[in-house]
Amino acid sequence: MRLDELTSADVARLRRKPVVLLPVGAVEQHGPHLPLGADLLQPMHVLERVAATTGALLAPPIPYGLVVTGRPFPGSVSVSFDALRAYVRDVLSDLVRNGFRRVVVVSGHAEGVHMAALRTAAKDVVDAGGADITVLSDYDLVYASEFAEPGEGHAGKIETSRVLSARPDLVRGRGPRGANRIPRHAVVRDARRYWPGVTGDPRKASRALGARIDRLVERELVAIVRAAARRRVG
Repeated sequence: MRLDELTSADVARLRRKPVVLLPVGAVEQHGPHLPLGADLLQPMHVLERVAATTGALLAPPIPYGLVVTGRPFPGSVSVSFDALRAYVRDVLSDLVRNGFRRVVVVSGHAEGVHMAALRTAAKDVVDAGGADITVLSDYDLVYASEFAEPGEGHAGKIETSRVLSARPDLVRGRGPRGANRIPRHAVVRDARRYWPGVTGDPRKASRALGARIDRLVERELVAIVRAAARRRVG
C-alpha cells in the first residue's frame, strides 16, 4: 500500500496501523554518469518490494537532503540541517498523530550530517512518547555486508550497479575511477580540489551485481520492518 493512494476513510478504517516506510533521498551529483536523484532511486526500488512483502505502508518520499561534500558540484541541491530536522520531525510527528506509531526511515543518502539530522528529528518524536522509529541508510546495510570493498564508495562500482538495477536508462556509460583525497579531518571549502565526485571504479559495475545487492538490502529491511512490527510501543 501507498499512503498517498489511500483515502482519508481508508486510513480511518485501518484497525491495526501498519509500519510506515518513509524514504528520504537527496539531489546530488553522482559523477558524470549517474543521475542527481540516485539517492532516492535506490531505496525506492527496494522499498516497494519490502512494503509488498511485509504489509508496510509506503509513504511519499522526501526527495531533498543535506548535501555537504558534493554541494559545490553542478546540480546538487541541499537543505540546511535545521530545515531537514524540522521537516522530518513534523512529518514523523503527524504520522504518529494519525496512529502510525511505528516508522522506519530509510535514506539513500548516507552522509553523516544528513543522517544526524534525521536521527535528531526521530529522537524528538520518540521523546514525546508513543512512537517507535528506526532510522538508517540502505548503505548502512551494504557496507556491513560482503559487498563492501576498500576504496569503493560514492558513485563507484556498488552504487552504479544499483542504479543499473533500478533505472538502467538513466546511467550514462561509466565514469572514471576516482578517489576521495580530502585531507583527514580537514574541513574544506570546495571538495572538488580533492575529489572528482566518484569514489571507486564504476567501470566494474554491472546490473547483475546491483540486483544481488538489492536482494541483500531487501532481506535486511524486511527483517527490520518485521522486528519493528513486533515491538511494543511504550
